[in-house]
Amino acid sequence: MSSNAPSNIEQLTLVSSQKVCGGWHKQYSHESSTLNCTMRFAIYLPPQLEMDKSEADKSTDLNALSQKVPVIYWLSGLTCTDENFMQKAGAFKVAAELGIAIVAPDTSPRGGAVPDDAQGSYDLGLGAGFYLNATQPPWSEHYNMYDYIVDELPQLIAAHFNVSTKKAISGHSMGGHGALTIALKNPTRYSSVSAFSPICNPMDCPWGQKAFSHYLGDDQTLWQQYDSYHLMLQARDTVPALVDQGDADNFLSEQLKPDALVQAAAKTAYPLTLRMQPGYDHSYYFISTFIDEHLRFHHQFF
Repeated sequence: MSSNAPSNIEQLTLVSSQKVCGGWHKQYSHESSTLNCTMRFAIYLPPQLEMDKSEADKSTDLNALSQKVPVIYWLSGLTCTDENFMQKAGAFKVAAELGIAIVAPDTSPRGGAVPDDAQGSYDLGLGAGFYLNATQPPWSEHYNMYDYIVDELPQLIAAHFNVSTKKAISGHSMGGHGALTIALKNPTRYSSVSAFSPICNPMDCPWGQKAFSHYLGDDQTLWQQYDSYHLMLQARDTVPALVDQGDADNFLSEQLKPDALVQAAAKTAYPLTLRMQPGYDHSYYFISTFIDEHLRFHHQFF
């Protein structure tokens, strides 16, 4: 961690640390003022960022001896935590080569005081934050994942780690929905966006309709603020976008609807590349196959 972190910034508690591909994978917890609970995130620190203290000649100012690196924020899907991508995607070798930090937050607020779906379903409540700001009780006190991802977490990362101002965003399934909507709503904050198997038109699929009706209520004009199809139709400023979708994905036609995103991009000339990948499903086997290409895609815009 940077020794220059401001005193008014939330403190981090180290949960775990493992050296990998010359850098470090670390988990931290912190008290989130946005989500009103304790949150955990993972970060990959490439070799260019965090030098070994012996290499730094026992200097206490590692910031002066290591270069700032850009950050990719990875948003995971339903039921996931900060661990799924870091353990299964196989992204560390290329991230180390390119000098990119990766931050993987949790997918929802957590803790005993945080409400969950009374029926225990996987697509609402814990693990299913949908990267929005809830307006309806009991969700609105804690389920503010949009503000957490866009504001609180990047401020925390900038305060504690020697990262540059350049950042991109990516994700899978519900997290692909989150990455696309966040980039579309904040085109000056991100240099690029990518997604695997994203929920492209949540207003028109069971996952999205269930989540939006509970978190946002019945006013569908609010739903449009978190729907990539509608946001892309309204886009004035653009962010280069890459989407990979497997054609053997069992959620393809009912939940993901990539054709809607293609139609929106065609109407607005949005810089979207959407690749249908034959034979691939919804799993991390698919993600691990193409993650290197996504990292290199983002690197060209840093």
